[in-house]
Amino acid sequence: MEYYISTLAIYFVFYAVGAWTMNLQFGMGGIINFGAIIFEAVGAYAAGVTSIGHSGFALGETYLFGTRWPFPMPLLVGGLAGGLLAAVLGPAMMRKMRKDYQAAGTLVIAIIAAQVVGQDQSLFNGSQGLASVPQPMSQFVGGVGWQWLFFGLCVVVGLACYFIMQRMSRSPFGRSLRAIRDDEEAASALGKNPWATRMIVFVVGGVVFGLMGALMVEFLTAWAPSSWGYNETFDLLVAIFLGGLGNQLGALLGGFIVGVVLLQLTAFLPTIGYPGLTFSLVWILIGLVWVVVLWFRPKGIIPARPDLQLAQLGDRSRPWAWLWRRATGSVQMLEPERLLSE
Repeated sequence: MEYYISTLAIYFVFYAVGAWTMNLQFGMGGIINFGAIIFEAVGAYAAGVTSIGHSGFALGETYLFGTRWPFPMPLLVGGLAGGLLAAVLGPAMMRKMRKDYQAAGTLVIAIIAAQVVGQDQSLFNGSQGLASVPQPMSQFVGGVGWQWLFFGLCVVVGLACYFIMQRMSRSPFGRSLRAIRDDEEAASALGKNPWATRMIVFVVGGVVFGLMGALMVEFLTAWAPSSWGYNETFDLLVAIFLGGLGNQLGALLGGFIVGVVLLQLTAFLPTIGYPGLTFSLVWILIGLVWVVVLWFRPKGIIPARPDLQLAQLGDRSRPWAWLWRRATGSVQMLEPERLLSE
């Protein structure tokens, strides 16, 4: 039982950080990234090959001349690989284009990447993937104790990522990002660079996703194309819609509901029909939850509070309400230029 609880705790951190990152890109920046899983995958592969040293398979493949990098170097390499991939794909994906084109482009890249890696045997051992990835710090403690130790590591890394993204979202950069999301032409007229702003968010998201992929492969000790499908990206989208777009607390709640509660239903439901049907029904349930939330609670369980509330600023019919908002700071009396620069 303790193994199960510690595993759930680790996966909760993975989903929470993934939801925070997706919330930064889509909820705050309006970047529709349907290929987020490929950044996790490249981070996992990069961390895996630098941890294994030699593959251990019958064919005797070696990676990076059989070198085995000490922990935590593979984690840093995984984050760097995710950031580099985002820097390569970003110039095309972050151009001014229709959102449906951007979504289709990132989704197609994710599907093509999975097919290429799975079919090319010389590239990360093809569909069989990596195996025997050593678990960090396992020489100090084993069993369930190691899992709680690894959970502590994931929490430290996750909180570091959270504070970085929270700092970005609450800074003038974050206000510029939301202004570009809401009205790109108006933000450009105020001197903001939409392409550069989105590129920064896209690359930061790639680094965080790559880092999470590196942690995953260190925990699972294996990674293959079957481990990363585009459906994981939709999990994160459902999580941020469910919790509340643009709200990191809401993203945390959504990550818990989707990643821990809904996806673990298969462990408690009886087997129905052919093998795998129960797991498929859970995906249908997640889709239904998404539709219900969009219909009845489009702003999520915890809606994001807007930065600038202009409603009823000049409404003198309710002066006491207006004075209360002024006194409590719920209305920020800032000109648009100061809102984006301060």
